[in-house]
Amino acid sequence: MEREAEGFKDQGNAFYVKKDYSEAFNYYTKAIDACPKNASYYGNRAATLMMLCRFREALVDSQRAVRLDDCFMKGHLREGKCHLSLGNAMAASRCFQKVLELEPSNSQAQQEHKNATAVLEYERMAELDFEKRDFRKASFALVFVCSSYRGISKSDSLSYESCLFSPSDILRMDSTNGDALYVRGLCLYYEDCIDKAVQFFVQALRMAPDHEKSRLACRNAKALKAKKEEGNKVFKNSNFEAAYRLYSEALAIDPNNIKTNAKLYCNRGTVGAKLNKPDQAIEDCTSAIKLDDTYIKAYLRRAQCYMDIEQYEEAVRDYEKVYQTEKTKEHKHLLKTAQLELKKSKRKDYYKVLGVGKNATEDEIKKAYRKRALMHHPDRHSAATPEVQKEEEKKFKEMGEAFTVLSDPKKKTRYDCGHDLEEDSNNMGGHSRTFLGGMALALTL
Repeated sequence: MEREAEGFKDQGNAFYVKKDYSEAFNYYTKAIDACPKNASYYGNRAATLMMLCRFREALVDSQRAVRLDDCFMKGHLREGKCHLSLGNAMAASRCFQKVLELEPSNSQAQQEHKNATAVLEYERMAELDFEKRDFRKASFALVFVCSSYRGISKSDSLSYESCLFSPSDILRMDSTNGDALYVRGLCLYYEDCIDKAVQFFVQALRMAPDHEKSRLACRNAKALKAKKEEGNKVFKNSNFEAAYRLYSEALAIDPNNIKTNAKLYCNRGTVGAKLNKPDQAIEDCTSAIKLDDTYIKAYLRRAQCYMDIEQYEEAVRDYEKVYQTEKTKEHKHLLKTAQLELKKSKRKDYYKVLGVGKNATEDEIKKAYRKRALMHHPDRHSAATPEVQKEEEKKFKEMGEAFTVLSDPKKKTRYDCGHDLEEDSNNMGGHSRTFLGGMALALTL
């Protein structure tokens, strides 16, 4: 039987060299069936199973091998590699330490022990970050942990995109790996794919019911989604005070969730605009932009708020940023309108000269002119100093200019539309302000 078993082993070795691991597995199995007490046969089959990424089965064979021969160094090495591939760095470290006890100069065991120690350190860092509720840093540390798994390149970058791939590769090898499910869910969570993230957290808890990190992350993800959706609902019902409160509560759940929080700040900025609190709205839009400087909706909303409070230079800067990013007709129109309003703001404001609003009626303009004309008429200041007389005369002339323009419907229309500044703006004309005023402030869902 031993000779027959050796023959099967030799055939298995030949297929292994050819990288035909399935056939190698079959012949190593025949060798084991013929001689079930030979540690090296289990070790060979374990090596084949590892090449097939069947790490749990490989772990069982490696453990059988070292039970049969406690001095079988290849068996201990393979057991350690299987543990590391399955996410158990502590058990892996013990296996590599056993090899070093048998042969202190074993370079492979030294390197693998170093790798396992590094994984344990990253796991410790991830635990600390998790306890601090710094989930973003925790996920970064766990990417290094994932890179130690079999088949995952250690050159993977720390971007969320690579993080999304690494756990997926692990899950293809072992769909029951709770840590990989957790990391995958965490990456989706930070990409604002909250529904998908929850699915992975729930699956992780099914595989490992005591996986506390998945439990807490799942709870946070569900709470964040619920608050945001509730805020959106009351906003649509025009309950803006409640919407502001709910978005604020959502923002307090996880300060590290950049993508979701950028949307929440932008939504709260929209609410601030609806509540006629433009400064507050601008602050929230600015917070959204700090989190995501490519967030077009935040720039648009902040620019509209700047337009509302007549801070035209700031509005122009935001619209320029938007137009550089997305060169649409609508964005070009918004930019041109803001640029025209900026030019208009730098000329004499005839409405301010007369002390009336821009929607003042013809009668209101006349009354304001008469009142201020009496106040600044030169005859009224004939006894004043030359400096005062000169200043009052200047104001009187400005009022005359203002009244001449604003009391004439045609001149007033040209003035309001900026035709006196930019003759080629006839196509924008009087409908530009209506366009801006009628812009819908939609939420980011």
